[in-house]
Amino acid sequence: MKYEIGSRIRKYRKEKGLTQEQLATAINVTKGRISNWEQGINRPDADVLADLCRALNISPSVLLGVVLNDDELSEHEKD
Repeated sequence: MKYEIGSRIRKYRKEKGLTQEQLATAINVTKGRISNWEQGINRPDADVLADLCRALNISPSVLLGVVLNDDELSEHEKD
């Protein structure tokens, strides 16, 4: 099973002008893990998602491909 999150990691990494090695260093993982994520072999663990989002300067919803309509959000979430 290939994980789609890998293509988003690759896209946003390249948009930031980072190599796999640079991203790996930024979030304290190996280059091999970045490569495996991007190839869809496996996906990042929950404990690294926040670091990955910060390094790529994207929200978790963007990274995970979650799209919510305004009517699906509470007033607090909209704020």
